[in-house]
Amino acid sequence: MKALYLDIFSGISGDMFLGAMLDLGVKAGYLENELGKLGLDGYHIHITRQQTGAINGVKFDVHLESEHQHGHRHNHDHHRQNKRRASDFSHEGHGRSFADIRRLITRSKLSPWVKERSVSVFGRIAAAEAKVHGCEPEAVHFHEVGALDSIVDIVGACVALDFLGRPVVLAAPVVDGTGWVTCAHGRFPVPTAATLEILGARGVAVTQCEEPAELVTPTGAALLAEFVQAFGPMRNLVAERIGYGLGTRQLQTRPNCLRAVLGEVSGCCKAPAADQTQKRDWETDTVAVLETNLDNISGEVLGHFMELALSQGALDVFYTPIQMKKNRPGVLLTILCPENEAEEFTELVMRETSALGVRRTIAERRKLKREVQEVETAFGKVAVKTARLNGRLIQASPEFESCKKAAGAAGVPVKQVYAAAIKKMPLR
Repeated sequence: MKALYLDIFSGISGDMFLGAMLDLGVKAGYLENELGKLGLDGYHIHITRQQTGAINGVKFDVHLESEHQHGHRHNHDHHRQNKRRASDFSHEGHGRSFADIRRLITRSKLSPWVKERSVSVFGRIAAAEAKVHGCEPEAVHFHEVGALDSIVDIVGACVALDFLGRPVVLAAPVVDGTGWVTCAHGRFPVPTAATLEILGARGVAVTQCEEPAELVTPTGAALLAEFVQAFGPMRNLVAERIGYGLGTRQLQTRPNCLRAVLGEVSGCCKAPAADQTQKRDWETDTVAVLETNLDNISGEVLGHFMELALSQGALDVFYTPIQMKKNRPGVLLTILCPENEAEEFTELVMRETSALGVRRTIAERRKLKREVQEVETAFGKVAVKTARLNGRLIQASPEFESCKKAAGAAGVPVKQVYAAAIKKMPLR
């Protein structure tokens, strides 16, 4: 299966993505011709081969030819250094609205697939910005410079993926920096609100590193949310071509580039087909799975460890009976925890149990969208947990603690309240 792996150790922005795609073999002339189908004036693209540190790659830039003819080059360089501006917006009617951009793309002569995916990427940014600022997505207006820049980056990214044959897209776990960025609405901490909203809506986990800079821009986040089928380390990937898209910043801890690997994925780690995954709206993330075999620990200590681990943020803790060496009965202790907290929970296992070692794996999860509703029963209101897939209700169950509380107040058995809640549960 043909796959594109995005090694985002230094984050991702729209221009870095396009630089990497060009380095992989996307033809610059083809990209320019396709972008020309939008009928946009006031810009030209600039593609150069440069180095960042010891890495040789492609630098992609959009040079604007608008009203800033005289001081424009300085302003544009500053804009590229603060790529966050590519999604600066207002809801006061200035610049291009999301509706304007959607109309521009859908009326163009681009391929149906490129038009559909480009509008979807822009929709993710507009939805995030609207949520952050309390307005409707249609009311989001991208500032003129940012709109033109983002249109080229986003449509260009879709054109590039189409040129490469629409491979399955995989990516490393998302890592952003720390610190602050300055945009039209003031100073905001990294990760920015829009970036967090975009990735959070898709269920993508974010980890921060020590680099004092914004590594993942909203445009980069939207591309990840739209196209990446799975996040994690490379698995069974045979690299055929490798491309590097260069950024502008001089970072302190890593080269400012995006590494893209195009190749074949084989075996059990194949990612699902893009068309299939796109139809499912479940959430995805990655967790650390910690395991150790124990045959010399008391039940009291295990019980204490479970309470302690859960109180410190473990996602789950459980024991499985196993048969160990020398026919000794034992338990398999398993802890699920956030990937970025694996070191702390590994230490907790070693300190609080008799474990001499801990095995660690990173696992991907698919999670149904869940919510808790209240239903009215003869014994009062009872909480019911529901789960949906693509908008359809496929799981529903009364919350036991809520049933227990209602039963205590009414002086009836818990099972009676449970049965009453089941009868009142939503059907769809």
